Amino acid sequence: MDLVPALEEPLKKVLGPPTAKVMAEHLGLHTVGDLLHHYPRRYEERGQLTHLADLPMDEHVTVVAMVADARLHSFASSKAPRGKGQRLEVTITDGSGRLQLVFFGNGVHKPHKELLPGTRAMFAGKVSVFNRRLQLAHPAYELLRGDSEETVETWAGALIPLYPATAKLESWKIGKAIQTVLPSAQEAIDPLPDTLREGRGLVTLPEALLKIHRPHTKADIDDARSRLKWDEAFVLQVALARRRLADAQLPAVARRPGPDGLLTAFDARLPFTLTEGQRKVSKEIFDDLATEHPMHRLLQGEVGSGKTMVALRAMLAVVDAGGQAAMLAPTEVLAQQHHRSIVEMMGELAEGGMLGGAEQATKVVLLTGSMGAAARRQALLDLVTGEAGIVIGTHALIEDKVQFHDLGLVVVDEQHRFGVEQRDALRGKGKQPPHLLVMTATPIPRTVAMTVFGDLETSVLDQLPAGRSPIASHVVPAADKPHFLARAWERVREEVGNGHQAYVVCPRIGDEEDDPKKAGKKKSPEDEAEKRPPLAVLDVADQLAKGPLQGLKVEVLHGRMHPDDKDAVMRRFAAGETDVLVATTVIEVGVNVPNATAMVIMDADRFGVSQLHQLRGRVGRGSAAGLCLLVTEMPEASAARQRLNAVAATLDGFELSRIDLEQRREGDVLGQAQSGARSSLRVLAVIEDEEIIAEAREEAARLVAADPELTRLPGLRTALDALLDDEREQFLEKG
Repeated sequence: MDLVPALEEPLKKVLGPPTAKVMAEHLGLHTVGDLLHHYPRRYEERGQLTHLADLPMDEHVTVVAMVADARLHSFASSKAPRGKGQRLEVTITDGSGRLQLVFFGNGVHKPHKELLPGTRAMFAGKVSVFNRRLQLAHPAYELLRGDSEETVETWAGALIPLYPATAKLESWKIGKAIQTVLPSAQEAIDPLPDTLREGRGLVTLPEALLKIHRPHTKADIDDARSRLKWDEAFVLQVALARRRLADAQLPAVARRPGPDGLLTAFDARLPFTLTEGQRKVSKEIFDDLATEHPMHRLLQGEVGSGKTMVALRAMLAVVDAGGQAAMLAPTEVLAQQHHRSIVEMMGELAEGGMLGGAEQATKVVLLTGSMGAAARRQALLDLVTGEAGIVIGTHALIEDKVQFHDLGLVVVDEQHRFGVEQRDALRGKGKQPPHLLVMTATPIPRTVAMTVFGDLETSVLDQLPAGRSPIASHVVPAADKPHFLARAWERVREEVGNGHQAYVVCPRIGDEEDDPKKAGKKKSPEDEAEKRPPLAVLDVADQLAKGPLQGLKVEVLHGRMHPDDKDAVMRRFAAGETDVLVATTVIEVGVNVPNATAMVIMDADRFGVSQLHQLRGRVGRGSAAGLCLLVTEMPEASAARQRLNAVAATLDGFELSRIDLEQRREGDVLGQAQSGARSSLRVLAVIEDEEIIAEAREEAARLVAADPELTRLPGLRTALDALLDDEREQFLEKG
């Protein structure tokens, strides 16, 4: 992060082009500085063996273990019909558990010579299941001989660092590359102010880098990690503090609703009273809207807590004050749904300029990428003339062609799908920066909110509106107890028999097989041993319609359908014409059909905790109780089952979001997929390091208030530039 000439040296100069190319492509490492900040994931003690029972499925792992036995088998195959095919099976042990390694074909000769019983080595590969046993197919390995010069040098000290690695570059090769560049660590410039570092008893940055890569004791590792966590928390919080400061200095038009305008008329029409929470959060928003600096507020709410109502009232207040409001939704299905429900809630107040419209009425338009040319032209015209007070749309709203008469408020639904750049593009549409309200239904623990949304003020809606029903959730272990699955389909029939409807959710669409790139590949024996593919909407819908749900009206919904078809399916389901909707996660957010009471999630273990919670929130939206069944084939003791049990045990989204974060890797918190791309958090654990983050936020706010340009801290400026430059996408894109 702290790039100075020695640390800016490109890796290809230091390590040679082939290694540098793999590091750049698979780990996102380009310079000596990047490599020094690629920290070990964990450490093995030379004498100790890895605990084999805890290996995660489908992940690339490195283990230290001892060979128990090795056997060479011959077999017949299409390539070697006369029984000349060879397979080497090696069993390794950690003293309690065992793991099978397999090598095929010409790859058997070297390991057959080297992996003799009693040999200790590091093995790296992807864990899969074959014949119900864990195995590594064709792992790379490095023998741990205690005597040869090189090995003693490379694994100096008793602690062996194991690095986040890829199939193309094993942990020990990364370790050797780091030993090559480690001397440059002396030149790392410290981003922490001396007073802060000394006041907290933290080691210097060069010392921390040496200790994390070549620790002699566990205390060395602790020293290094405490120091590096502070760096990450502090640099990140300084970036956020500077962003808050810059935002606070922008001018904005204060928007105060009139006493007898649109908002008053709307409130008078409401058939229910707002919850205490909705009133409190609305007041926070109205207070912000009345100031001459742009509001930047994050509205968190449990699934179904009535966020849309709060957002709509904020939009009406702005229209009342003469401005326009735009609501940005992540998908067309959702944009159409918001448009429909807002027009319904407003009634004649949404019929501005039309016969029968109320006198305070405005026009509510929809703008999506797939609209016809004429409808789109009319919508754009309504926006530029100010005829339309409210527009609801997808990314299409950000396009250059879209112009507003006077944009006063932007509401972003489901923030984790919109980046800061997109927020800024929309913000640029106003004559002055508009106010911004960001909504998310994925509850976020306080520290994550401080880390990821540190540039926003936060409001929380945690009460459910009156009339919402409880949801019972149960795990259905399809492999252990097939009769439970049969019962699940009976329950769906019972709900439909009582006049209700149901969702069945699958992880995949099912028409991907025609992809020539995938179809053409021959499967290796290891691929054959991989798990079956996730269940698909098209297959499941077909099986249900012909089998357990025969005679019911079953329809499908997925992201690759034409938008008009999607809309037609949703309309039929909302109107009660369809009994069972088999869908992908397109229904995850915002779909509101109060008559749907049951949901069956197939292969539930393939979804994240927060996603399951979101999906479940689609049922129980009316007066009848909801039922959510999580179907899985994972064995009882697996981590996946524990995750599902946690979801079934609580309806508290904040509790689940903590569990979710504890189980996932931190990189995901900043919206990064596990693609090997670097998250800006490497050692900071958002949940565990709550105190560090809170303290770093205070220190950063103090520092930025006193010295916004960081003139006295060149090291911190360099670290910030590096964070905001190469990780602008990863960190500021937030999703």
